[in-house]
Amino acid sequence: MRAAATLVWLSLLLAACGGRAPALPAAQAAAPAPGPATTRAETIDAPREQSFDGVLEAVNQSTVSAQTSGRIVELPVDVNDAVRKGDVLAAVRDAEPRAQLQAAQAALRQAQADYLRVKQVFDRKLIAQAQMDRATAARDTAQAAVDAAAEQQEHALIRAPFAGIVTARPVELGELATPGRPIVTLLSLDRLRAVVDVPQQFVGAVRAGGSAQVVLPDGAALDAAALHIFPYADEHAHTFRVRAELPAAGVHDVYPGELVKVVFRLGARRALAVPQAALAYRGEVTGLYVAGAAARLEFRAVRAGAALPGGRVEIVAGLDPGEAVADDPVAAAALVRRQNGDTP
Repeated sequence: MRAAATLVWLSLLLAACGGRAPALPAAQAAAPAPGPATTRAETIDAPREQSFDGVLEAVNQSTVSAQTSGRIVELPVDVNDAVRKGDVLAAVRDAEPRAQLQAAQAALRQAQADYLRVKQVFDRKLIAQAQMDRATAARDTAQAAVDAAAEQQEHALIRAPFAGIVTARPVELGELATPGRPIVTLLSLDRLRAVVDVPQQFVGAVRAGGSAQVVLPDGAALDAAALHIFPYADEHAHTFRVRAELPAAGVHDVYPGELVKVVFRLGARRALAVPQAALAYRGEVTGLYVAGAAARLEFRAVRAGAALPGGRVEIVAGLDPGEAVADDPVAAAALVRRQNGDTP
């Protein structure tokens, strides 16, 4: 009798400890998990653009040549040296120009002394006006000769026309410099521009648009400060050369010769836009999670176009205006798996 009571008591205790939790109400158990937020695709005004490859070049670049003859006696710069405006790039032996200057200065001193003597006599009304005019002309001629000789001697010093970097120096110390012979090639990094050849079918729209962006190798885009379109086409390539100047302010960390893209704004167009973050990638396939019937999501392959302002992207094919797409493709993919009965 006591054993039977003990068994009954143990049975009740196990039932109390191992019983199931109370069942949830049917409506609460059947409530679906909330889906990701969606955005409807809409058609907006987007810029119509056309891009071409271009090359950077310096706005200020020149080959500095000798203006007088003589042996090169100083050559203080070499390739890759930075120079300031007015710095001496080379010096030519100036013995002959210096002698010419000294002779001209001596002639000027004599002419000035003659002028002063004639003027004293003229002031006393003892000579004619013609004699005074000849003395004045002789003094002025001597002064002009001194100025010309000083200029010729200054040509013996070849100076930098602007601040920049030496990119070539085709002469060596001791060589003979002659008028017109290249001594140093300079370029300045202060102002750069992109040079691009635009096909003739686009040049009319480029002229009408009048603006462009220069996309640098690191992806940064700069608005062109000015556009200069050549007034004629290349007779072989049938293209028009366009120069797009980079803004002078700021350090862009680019150099002449680098490849860039020049994007010309040609007007406006209509484009179907969705959030850039809504794009999902499955291998090489780009798609969107689109809300269909009964708010069920499905993955749909689309063809994406250009990036648009406001963090949006153009959809070229695969989507219609007004369709809702999931903003979060990761959450949408998880929901689709649950819809299809797959375990996460």
